[in-house]
Amino acid sequence: MFVIKSLRMIKNYFFAFLLLFVFQSGFSQREKLITGKVLHGQFPLEKVDVINKTTQKSTSTDIKGDFVLSAKTNDSIIFYRKEYYLKEILLSLNDIATNNISISMVKKPEELEEIIIKQTPKIDWNLNTKWEQVKRDEITAERDEKRLKNTRIDDLTIDKGLNLARIGKTIFKALSKEKTSKKEPQIEFKQLAKSTCDEKFYIKTLKLKPDQIELFLEFCDADPKSKTLLENSNVLSMMDFLSSKNIEFKKL
Repeated sequence: MFVIKSLRMIKNYFFAFLLLFVFQSGFSQREKLITGKVLHGQFPLEKVDVINKTTQKSTSTDIKGDFVLSAKTNDSIIFYRKEYYLKEILLSLNDIATNNISISMVKKPEELEEIIIKQTPKIDWNLNTKWEQVKRDEITAERDEKRLKNTRIDDLTIDKGLNLARIGKTIFKALSKEKTSKKEPQIEFKQLAKSTCDEKFYIKTLKLKPDQIELFLEFCDADPKSKTLLENSNVLSMMDFLSSKNIEFKKL
C-alpha cells in the first residue's frame, strides 16, 4: 500500500515537472514586447539604435533612454550609436520574465583632427619691390582717409579712394573659403568599418583573429560594393556586407 502511494506521488510530480517544462519552453519561444533603458553613466541616452539581430527588427531610444522591442529568449540584441562602442547582449529567460533591461554604453575617446604645418616662404625685403609698392599704396590710402577736410568747401576730391590691393585680397580670401567649403572630407572604408563595428564584432561574431582584421578589411575594400557604403552606410548594411565578405575570406 505504501509503495503504491509513493508511485502515485512520483507520477504526479513527474507530470507537474513536465507541464512546467512545456510551459517554460513555449514561453521562451514566443515573442513579446520587452522594455528597457539605455544609459551613459547615470544619464539616459537617446537616439540609440536597438536592433534585434535575430529577427532584423529595430527601434530607437527616446529622450528618456527608454525603448520597446519585440523579442524572445536567446535573441541577439545590438545597441548602436556612432559616438559609443557597440553593445550586444543575448536575451535570457530572466530578461524576458523581468521585462526591465538596463544597458550601460561607453563613449569612444574623441580623436583630434589632423593638423598640417607648412613652412612659410621667406620674403626678400630688398628685392620684393612689388610688395613694397603695394604697402606704400595702402599707407597713402589710409592717410588720405584720415585727412581733415573743410566740410563747407567741396574741393571735388574723393575722401576714400579705391584700395585695389585690399579689395584684391578680400576677393581672393572669399574665393579660397568657397573652394575649401566645397571640398568634403574623404573617409576610407577601413576607417568607416572600424568606427561602425568594434573589435568584439570581428573577433567574436566573424571569428577572426586580431592579426587578421587589417587583412580582412583590405580584402573588403577591394570589392566595389564597399564604395557604396561610403556614400550611404548604416550599422545593418555594414554588418551584412562584412558577414558576406567573411564567408569569401574564409575560403581563401
